[in-house]
Amino acid sequence: MKFEIIGNQFVKDGKETKLISGAVHYFRNMQGTWRDIFKKLVALGCNCVETYCAWNMHEKQVGVFDFEGNLDIAQFIKIAGEEGLMVIVRPGPYICSEWEFGGLPWWLQTMEDMEIRCCNETYVRHFENYLKHLFDQIRPLLSTNGGPIIMLQCENEYGYYGDDKVYLNKLRDMYRDLGIDVPLFTSDGTSENNLLDGTIDGCLATLNFGSRVEENFRAHDKLFPNSPKMCMEMWCGWFDDWGCGFHHKTSAEDYCKVADDMLKKGSFNMYMFIGGTNFGFTSGANHYEKYRPDVTSYDYDAPLSECGDTTEKYFALREVIKKYVDKELPPVPANREKRGYGKITLTERGGFFDNLNNLSSPIFSNVPKCMEHYGQGYGYIAYTTTLNREYKDTPLRFQDLGDRAQIYVNRTLQGIVYVNDDELKTTINAKAGDTLTILVENMGRANFGPKMMRKKGIAGRLLLGDNIIHFNWQVYPLPMDNLDKVVYGNNTTEPTGFYKGILVVDKVADTFIRLDDFTKGFILVNGFNIGRYWEIGPQKNYYIPSCLLKEGENEIVVFESDGAKKENPTVEFLDKPDLG
Repeated sequence: MKFEIIGNQFVKDGKETKLISGAVHYFRNMQGTWRDIFKKLVALGCNCVETYCAWNMHEKQVGVFDFEGNLDIAQFIKIAGEEGLMVIVRPGPYICSEWEFGGLPWWLQTMEDMEIRCCNETYVRHFENYLKHLFDQIRPLLSTNGGPIIMLQCENEYGYYGDDKVYLNKLRDMYRDLGIDVPLFTSDGTSENNLLDGTIDGCLATLNFGSRVEENFRAHDKLFPNSPKMCMEMWCGWFDDWGCGFHHKTSAEDYCKVADDMLKKGSFNMYMFIGGTNFGFTSGANHYEKYRPDVTSYDYDAPLSECGDTTEKYFALREVIKKYVDKELPPVPANREKRGYGKITLTERGGFFDNLNNLSSPIFSNVPKCMEHYGQGYGYIAYTTTLNREYKDTPLRFQDLGDRAQIYVNRTLQGIVYVNDDELKTTINAKAGDTLTILVENMGRANFGPKMMRKKGIAGRLLLGDNIIHFNWQVYPLPMDNLDKVVYGNNTTEPTGFYKGILVVDKVADTFIRLDDFTKGFILVNGFNIGRYWEIGPQKNYYIPSCLLKEGENEIVVFESDGAKKENPTVEFLDKPDLG
């Protein structure tokens, strides 16, 4: 295949071509579902698939790379090509995507003089090493080497963030030096300022928006009159954040109107075709005046639901796309089976304090420091100390906090402080010799905006009473990535802790877990972290792909930070999602 940009057209094998594409993130969807997703994309009438690449998944530790399983991007691209799709790859190094830290590895925050998304020497050195390893995976799959990859993106929406053109040019040149010889592009917001700051010579300028095609192309038409018109992210819905009150949706009618208008003008990539899931601790956050962490589901009201089902929007969009393709579309594949397994009681309990020394080894610290200082990226962190004197209705203040702290005296909860509170403080009552414990949850790093580098844990001074600094702490990093040493005993009375039960499955299928008896925490199925839950919603149940289950007994573990609502809590497995 020969793919080129000639004048204001995309040209494939000498013929002008519209790109009709959909976004699918390999890291948000299980490997066994990829082919099914691609077949449904082809049946929609699309000829292309687009994906971001998540640096923080591929390089969890400095210099240690992972391209296996759900992270096997080469296999993802090969399967797409086998199903007849061209492929657009967006390696970043920054991707936004409502993904933790915008796809950047957390360990960048541990490095002295680090400044992201600019020509900072340390940042450039590390993302160059990442790109070398990533490009070794995908270079053989470029269209110039006989593969399906037709274009790569440099950075992402840079015009929303900064104006370091030296950095953008260096990134573009790095792509070329590392053997990427297919067309390159940028994608940005629609204003003239976005485009002036975010575009560079040698990269096709594309736009991201979800409505009003002609209006949103005005600045682009002015600045790039002889360029192909491509909406690289044609938003089909929106993401949800905890407490937002409802699941964001865009009507099928409205989205089809945008798709029709865009196809009259040029090409598009729908964002998303399937959103997938922010498994584990991978969901990001927006942070301007308020911190707004994202929910576990990334359904996005896409044409395919989070679990891969076709929707009303899918079939309406298929009728629009039919008008722009010159072949009969293949039949739409059936949806994968969903099953409801009913309720189970989580009969075993393990208290948090009972297990603290099983989960972690303490580190002495004169004063509490941020999570990153202790070499930890995700999860929770506990700070404990012995109090020297009596405290009565005494203020406890945080100068900065990332993101939610629970304050205990001798295992009794005294208050909860959240980063969005008007004042980052509570009051405590204690006696000399009492143990003060502060359990802090990292709810996701900002993926967009100027506060991306904000640290987690206790990120500033902690003050007791009249702005007194309390010294001498033991700090327990709690990444919660291995719970094998948790000891369960039904005699615990701790509200914070681990709950375990067994789900017996006669036939494996996709399912959804609902946790009405719980308040806040995360869920593990056979040791796999499904993601965070929180009663404030809007999400009410959580997708469990069939590949995580097995016939027979399946271990379900819930970590509950705030306390279950009943003594013998149950969870329910349903055959339908409830996103609020």
